[in-house]
Amino acid sequence: MQHIVLAGCGFMGRMHGSVYQILPNARLVGCVDRRDEKAARYAQDFGCEVFPSVEAALEQTDATVLDVCLPTDLHAEATLIGAKYGKHIICEKPMALSLDEADRMIAACDQAGVNLMIGHCIRYWPQYAKLKDIVDSGRLGRLQVLNLTRYGEFPSWATDNWQADEKRAGGGALDMRIHDTDYALYLLGEPKQMTSHGQVDERGVGYSITTMLYSGGTVVHLEGGWSWPPKTPFKMTIRAMFERGAVIMEDGPMTIYGLDGEPEVPEFPAMAVTGGGNISDLGGYFVEIKDFIDCLDSGSKPSVVTPQSSRQSLATALEEIRQIKARNAGA
Repeated sequence: MQHIVLAGCGFMGRMHGSVYQILPNARLVGCVDRRDEKAARYAQDFGCEVFPSVEAALEQTDATVLDVCLPTDLHAEATLIGAKYGKHIICEKPMALSLDEADRMIAACDQAGVNLMIGHCIRYWPQYAKLKDIVDSGRLGRLQVLNLTRYGEFPSWATDNWQADEKRAGGGALDMRIHDTDYALYLLGEPKQMTSHGQVDERGVGYSITTMLYSGGTVVHLEGGWSWPPKTPFKMTIRAMFERGAVIMEDGPMTIYGLDGEPEVPEFPAMAVTGGGNISDLGGYFVEIKDFIDCLDSGSKPSVVTPQSSRQSLATALEEIRQIKARNAGA
């Protein structure tokens, strides 16, 4: 049984809390949020105690895990505190705002002998996990072209509108579109060539378009961000072309098309959860957190998301941002 202190009682903290309510081998024992009323409401809803600081929560409970659901600019600080107290850490994505912060997070956890996992939930999302199985198995032959799209309105519902501050969130390319950058690297590894273009405003790189070229000829096209007008619905799509078929998830369920037979529509279990945001399904969050907790119970390290792979996703996203800003500055 793992006991969890959660820092950050906003939307993502509530998603994580909903998962802990389901898992039989995890229990929330404390929460921390600088907004007293939000922390109190969270504690009431999820049956845990409120603490004035992460340090106080870790000192005054039997917590084994610190779950960091804070704004991105606070990820490194909270992780270092958790490592200091010898707690395993699951931290929301992106890992940090800089590679220096990421390196300090990894070093602190290594020195403390604790696990660190970054919440790259798309690696666990059922449809994306299914696509990885198809690619790895070779059942449709070599992947030739992959197009991933993720976009919607700016998430202005965040507390204090913190995502509008590039110094806190890193812009849409880091906060939102990194999901697909991370997944492409998870699926295929580092590309041999990458080119990025996009839109920049006062919030940073809000919309980005990246093409990755791989040895063997595979082309990956990533597009998305949060620069659309208010009330634009959130959308994420997959279009994957293989030598002997295709996988499409666009305006409907994921469908697998082979050269023979009828199209296949895989069935995925859904666990509905209320609370707003752009995804109303616990699927990926549930599998992600369950994997982390189960690894702790078994004394193993998570293998789907490792600290080094999360660092590489951060490095690639930062390079996308660098290219886009350089091109816009020279326009």
